[in-house]
Formats: sequence, structure tokens, C-alpha cells
Amino acid sequence: MTEWRQIYKCNVCGNIVEVLHAGVGQLVCCGRPMELLKEKTKDVGMEKHVPVLEKTEKGVKVKVGSVPHPMEEKHYIEWIEVVVDGVTYRKFLKPDDKPEADFEVKGDKIQVRDYCNIHGLWKA
Repeated sequence: MTEWRQIYKCNVCGNIVEVLHAGVGQLVCCGRPMELLKEKTKDVGMEKHVPVLEKTEKGVKVKVGSVPHPMEEKHYIEWIEVVVDGVTYRKFLKPDDKPEADFEVKGDKIQVRDYCNIHGLWKA
């Protein structure tokens, strides 16, 4: 059973899928079941992965980690996501970018998560 907003990864080709509609089927890629990525908040390296949310005049700034995450070719944050009152906003990053993003959003209920290409999915 898949649930809305779950993230799955293919351990063969690296494909990443986000569930937009819950369903009863199993996600398969490259002939194998995809792995459900758990949203981590605690683990080794959490100081470089857990997103930090800061309210700004125009919305919110999200920095990845209380200690900046490396943004190297082989190890970097691929994206930062903010969900505000049920609406999803995502910024994709690449190596050498800063591990942060500004979102011009307002709302009472804000959820934040990011994805590291090595250490997976993290949430605030």
C-alpha cells in the first residue's frame, strides 16, 4: 500500500518516485520492488541533513543542516521541499549550489524535507 507523498527509490538505477495518489499496488522499477525511503530526523550526520526553517519577510528560508551540508559532485542535497497548507514547493539543487532555498510562501502549517543523494530523505 502506498501513501500520498511517500518517496520510493530504485536500488538498481537510482530512479526516485513520489506518490501523488495512494494505492494498493507495489512500486516496481528495473524488475524489482522499489525501496520506501523513511523520513529521518535522527541518525549519524543529522547535523548536516535535518532541514532548518527560518521565517523571512517574504516567506521561509530552508538551510540543510545546522552545519552546512557538502555540495560535491558525489555527495550533495538533490532537492529541498516545503509543503504549506497542502501545497508542495520544491527546489532542485546541484553540486556547488548552497544547501539552502528561499520560498515565497505564507502559511500556518509548514512541513520541510530534503533529499541527500547518499544519506536519503530527511525532515524537520
